[in-house]
Amino acid sequence: MLWASGVKLLSGGRKVVGLAVASLVALCLILASFFTTELGYTYVVQDTLFGSTRVFTEPGVHFKVPMFSNVYVYDQAMTLNFGNQDSGEKVRATRELPEVQVQFADTYTSRIPATFRFRLSSDPQKIIAMHREFRGFDNLIDSLLIKNAKNVTVVTGTQYTGEEFFQGGLNKFKVQLEDQLQNGLYETERRRVEVEQTDIAAVSSVNGDGDRLENRRQLVWKNIILKDKSGQARRLANPLESYGIQVRQVTIGRPVPEQRLDELLSQKKALVAKRITAIQAQETARAEAKTAQLEKEIERARAIQDAQRTKELAIIAKQREVAMEEQQARVEQVRKEKEKAVAVLEKQKELEVARSERDIQKANADAATYAAKAIREKGLAEADVTRARLQARQQAKDIYLAEIQRDIARVMYPALKDTTIDMPDYYVAGGAGSGAPLSSLDVFTTLGALKQLQKDEAP
Repeated sequence: MLWASGVKLLSGGRKVVGLAVASLVALCLILASFFTTELGYTYVVQDTLFGSTRVFTEPGVHFKVPMFSNVYVYDQAMTLNFGNQDSGEKVRATRELPEVQVQFADTYTSRIPATFRFRLSSDPQKIIAMHREFRGFDNLIDSLLIKNAKNVTVVTGTQYTGEEFFQGGLNKFKVQLEDQLQNGLYETERRRVEVEQTDIAAVSSVNGDGDRLENRRQLVWKNIILKDKSGQARRLANPLESYGIQVRQVTIGRPVPEQRLDELLSQKKALVAKRITAIQAQETARAEAKTAQLEKEIERARAIQDAQRTKELAIIAKQREVAMEEQQARVEQVRKEKEKAVAVLEKQKELEVARSERDIQKANADAATYAAKAIREKGLAEADVTRARLQARQQAKDIYLAEIQRDIARVMYPALKDTTIDMPDYYVAGGAGSGAPLSSLDVFTTLGALKQLQKDEAP
């Protein structure tokens, strides 16, 4: 019984251990099935089970086949630092390398500190082509970027002489270096060209100064840039272009020349400074002599100017007197012309007034004549009207008398409206001794007069 119980316990423990191991393996497989990507890195995931390759450039969580997927990480931007910088600042670089040794066309050498910054392409096809070629980030830097940067720097240096480089050619060197690194090397041809160089003069029977410099023309071999028909530089294939790698920045530090070149440049600088000092002294002496001469010329010119000014003042005074006399004569002439013009204007005014008065009198006479004619015509017209009326009345005498009677009646009848007719106390027969019958007007007039007499007689 005890043995059976132990066997059961042992078998149960094995099951628990097996279950724990299986859970742990499952957890490991799940964790191995996913990976995370960060910003600033490019991830190439190579699946050996299915033979696929994927590229990720953005941050996130991605799936992969456990135990059959390899993840390769590339920095999207990298910096190669060749040598220390002038200010002694620390550059956070992907690689810290010694300065680039450059040999110029005139066999002088120099160490050039430089910093190159590159950036990978965002095109997945170019990233896959780059990974297929280099199979890792370190191999990419060591096999391509470092070698290409050093090669372009050295080749660019062969296009300059030592003196040309250190006497103002550094900026052009940097521009050409960055251009060739980004777009491909220039096609060059090695030619012998004549350059003017400053070198230490050889000690001889005619020259005992071992530090004297002399300018001389010398034939040197230089790489001359070839150009196409349009005048643009011809270029070789750029190894970075196939993988889409861009050159983002190129900086050049202070170059360090070799000892012979440094001594030559120092001596040339000292001699140039002496020459400049001598030239300045000569220019100063020449300027002082010229200044003294100019001062004398100024004094002479000042005396001439004073004499000339006195002469000009006398001439100006005479000219002023003549001008004043001419002005007075002109003023007198203008005054006379003005008086003459005023007299002419007054005469013209009187003539105009006389003409105006004549025209007024003529207009009045014409008006009187017209008025007399109008009055005469009016009188004649009125006489004609009166004559016509008399003729009309004579021709219609009865009608005219009837109209008169009508007018009398219009006056008398309203006046006799309230009049009472009594039997007359008096009787008047006939006209005043003529025996003719009386008219109604005579009768009523007589009656009215009698009635008024009665009123006057009454007490």
